Amino acid sequence: MINLLKEVARGKRGARDLSMEESLQAAEWIMTRKATPAQIGAFFIAERIKMESVEELEAFVTVLRKHAERAPVRKGIDCAGPYDGRKKSFMATFPTAFVLAAAGLPVTLHSAPSLPPKWGTTLLDLLLEMGIDAQRMQKDALIRVAEATGVLFVPAEMWCPPLKELRSIREELGMRTVLNSAEKLVNYSGSPYIVYGVYHNTVFERMSKLIQNLQYEKALIVQGPEGSEDMFIDRATRTYIVDGGEPRLHVVNPDEYGLETPLPEKENGWTAADQLRVTEEVLRGEAHMAFTNQVMLCGAVRLHLAGRVGSVEEGVYTCKSLLDSGAALDIFRTWCGAMLGKEQLI
Repeated sequence: MINLLKEVARGKRGARDLSMEESLQAAEWIMTRKATPAQIGAFFIAERIKMESVEELEAFVTVLRKHAERAPVRKGIDCAGPYDGRKKSFMATFPTAFVLAAAGLPVTLHSAPSLPPKWGTTLLDLLLEMGIDAQRMQKDALIRVAEATGVLFVPAEMWCPPLKELRSIREELGMRTVLNSAEKLVNYSGSPYIVYGVYHNTVFERMSKLIQNLQYEKALIVQGPEGSEDMFIDRATRTYIVDGGEPRLHVVNPDEYGLETPLPEKENGWTAADQLRVTEEVLRGEAHMAFTNQVMLCGAVRLHLAGRVGSVEEGVYTCKSLLDSGAALDIFRTWCGAMLGKEQLI
């Protein structure tokens, strides 16, 4: 490990990217804790300064997948948002998951307790607010819920133990590491489609190459609110489509679909209770139009990515119908009941 550290930590001019073989070795030593905490911390900081190469990122994803529990359920879409959570924006991906499931597209959501650098509200916090402690659930129980409802929730640190073991080091560092990118690509359900959030547009090309190497059938990289996979509803969103050939920039403009809506002002940050309340309002048809429109746009783009509709416009109409009819709400209620152990699944 010391020899590898010498290569990535020689300073701005002397540091070099590791080869794939070297990267795999470093990732394995870190994930199995054969490297010391000091060495792990030094490696993470050196990589942050140097900036991780595609090969280094791929190696960490490969080793995380090796040490993770994975369970192919049904062909669906992986919604990969930031594990450091959200502070200033609505987590539209959560209600969107039930709209997609109502449309027949299985969804995988995954999360962990909040992490640096943002320390925001996570999907796991929403479940805890609902009285669901997914971290105490057996894997088989989560899979049964997914098979019945189309929505799989994965507590990442339970299904991928190295992430839990490295938490204390990440918390002490207090900043982004290579794991902030890699942990979202474990692909717990073997999904052929992924929608992946990034914070800066400078990483579009690098992440596009990485996702191509990981052989997803189709992917959408989104520069959404707070680095999330959600679309903005009050302005256009920059995305990259990765579909076999050359990745291409695609700007999603809500105004093209008659959905652009100013967001209501919110003085304080978004708590888990706020997120859950608005989620339920959207699914019941009682939310501010901005949040309903955001869910419809996110759902439409994801349905189109997975080939379930012929256009984003068709996807908008599909999502609106599923919200208006109560189909998405029914899936949500069934899912909640099953996750709480109150509803018998056949």
